[in-house]
Amino acid sequence: MKVLIIGNGGRESAIAKKLSEDKRISQMFFAKGNATTENLGKNLPYESVAELRDFALREKIDFTFVGPELPLVNGIVDEFQKHNLKIFGPTKRAADLEGSKAFSKKFMQDYGIRTAKAAIFDSYVEADQYIQNHSYPLVIKASGLASGKGVVICEDKETAHHTLHQFMIERIYGDAGIKVVIEEFLQGFEASIIAFWNGEKAFPCVSAKDYKKVGNGNTGANTGGMGTVAPSPEFTAEHLADFNKNILEPTVKGIKDKTLDFVGIIFFGVLVQDNQCYLLEYNMRFGDPETQVIMALLENNLLDVIHDCIEGKDLDLQFSDKKAICLVMCSGGYPGNYEIGYEIQGLDKVKHSNVLFAGAEQIAGKVVTNSGRVLNVVATGDTYEEAREKVYEDAKTLHFDYAFYREDIGKF
Repeated sequence: MKVLIIGNGGRESAIAKKLSEDKRISQMFFAKGNATTENLGKNLPYESVAELRDFALREKIDFTFVGPELPLVNGIVDEFQKHNLKIFGPTKRAADLEGSKAFSKKFMQDYGIRTAKAAIFDSYVEADQYIQNHSYPLVIKASGLASGKGVVICEDKETAHHTLHQFMIERIYGDAGIKVVIEEFLQGFEASIIAFWNGEKAFPCVSAKDYKKVGNGNTGANTGGMGTVAPSPEFTAEHLADFNKNILEPTVKGIKDKTLDFVGIIFFGVLVQDNQCYLLEYNMRFGDPETQVIMALLENNLLDVIHDCIEGKDLDLQFSDKKAICLVMCSGGYPGNYEIGYEIQGLDKVKHSNVLFAGAEQIAGKVVTNSGRVLNVVATGDTYEEAREKVYEDAKTLHFDYAFYREDIGKF
């Protein structure tokens, strides 16, 4: 069996490692891949939907997995399906649940999914008028894709005005900020719930806790994720029951009502306030770095799970009762400006963890940095503390110029 995996982050490294356990897979191709995937198969230079489609047809790819959101929003699933190519992910219409926060917020409101109260604007003047009489703090979100950075918690009117100007007038995130969602601020803890979707039913994985802020103690700018823990220590069986009733079940109804036909992943970004679950956002693919800890605990054969999904079969997901922690090592300056091209050293000294490359590539026999989030250190243990000790002991052996990471992942 030939498999094509689209993406080049730590998520794709985790998926590739899990799939590599299956001896039915004879070849794996990655577009564009990274230093981990280069050792598992062949990295490709292709990026456009047309290039990837043509490659899959030419190589007679049996199955394609899509990691990042952009190709999904650009309709890669629809294009592959036109050519009878088997692919796992949402259609362009379904991907709008992630690609347009305005669309997803209206979807939540229409189907009674518990979420923050919100208003949607495509007029800067009207949005600016709205914030003049609003209580603070409030949250402003760019409607389109902004690499996880288009969300600002505004503590006062001046910050809100500045944010709206940046999003809608300066367009710091391009067209993503032409339309905005302004919503009430919720306070509590967040949890990530990732579910497989077989076209009719959702099958949730264990919960995960994601650390979004760049600095220790959840300080500083939002990032794509500085680390994760699974299962989330805060998300209880009571919370799961509330999530199922007030978020999952009405989401399933909405997907069916709107005939958003697809098989793939639904990621629920949840906030728990006063023991009630509120939906913050949908992602229509595996999260990063949540995937890294979920794959570390998943006991099923991943290829079987995906095939059963595609065939519309019910899933019986099994997870280890261990705890998993993922630590993200980053380039100095991330999530702002950073330099690349630094050699990563100490890989041979890692003893207790798996190292999954994200922003790294192999050049002339060396592994060098090529992005902001460089690598993931992932370990499991019988307790959170045991997994944490493994991760941080191994992280100390890894070095590249200007490297940094949070020191409190798994401390909660």
